[in-house]
Amino acid sequence: MTRPFFLITNDDGIQAPGILHLCQSVQSFADVAIVAPLKEKSGAGLSITWNKPLLIEQVSWEGNLSAWSVSGTPADCVKMALGVLLKKRPDLIISGINKGSNAGRTVLYSGTIGGVIEGALKGIPGIAFSFSDITTVPLSATRPYILPIIQHFLSTPLPPETILNVNFPYNATNDIKGLRLAKQGKGYWVEKPEQRIHPEGNPYYWLGGQWLSCEEEPESDIALLEQGYITAVPIHVGQMTHFEAFEQHRESFSKTLEIKALRDSFTVPNG
Repeated sequence: MTRPFFLITNDDGIQAPGILHLCQSVQSFADVAIVAPLKEKSGAGLSITWNKPLLIEQVSWEGNLSAWSVSGTPADCVKMALGVLLKKRPDLIISGINKGSNAGRTVLYSGTIGGVIEGALKGIPGIAFSFSDITTVPLSATRPYILPIIQHFLSTPLPPETILNVNFPYNATNDIKGLRLAKQGKGYWVEKPEQRIHPEGNPYYWLGGQWLSCEEEPESDIALLEQGYITAVPIHVGQMTHFEAFEQHRESFSKTLEIKALRDSFTVPNG
């Protein structure tokens, strides 16, 4: 039986413990290649690098696996993997394990999510793994769940251009209640800039942030994580059109603006 082939990336950087743990969790099942940012790129989202060259360096990895660092974002890493480094197309892209939750609207900023979205746009399914803990991350608690989640995902695939966003709850070593398919929540981090003074006297800022709580549905990832469940949210990234708004406004939009443009074209400027 042919083993599947996985591409592994992250946004915490190629030296982060989470990516090594993710690799170790799937090696018994799949062949893997690792392509990850040289440095931490948290908050990079789906951004890519246009204004400077990308540097790629091969990295030694346990078991002599193929691994490279890229001086860019997670999306850059996937682009370089698919366009330059890999000899064959991966069956799956997995990203993480991220230090910090990617529940709620944080997915819009997450480089962990950005890496798998980049693959999904090219027709490759993907799963992003994140931990709610930020400081001491009990990675070993994820080991019994990572491979079963991946195997289930492969045997019962989601629709095209749909990724799976998996989050582990706080203190997962003590109390995981189970796994739940969830809806993406609404909470996110809002800015709380902190002003500091440079030795030369000029002010500068750390963006900082504070959590904005929202009223959440019982089946949201945020609500379920607070109860101690592992959550998995299917996120569709393909069709971005709001069809209800399209149908509601398309005729009035065209007619109103065409009439206005025609009227303005006959208006004689003053003076």
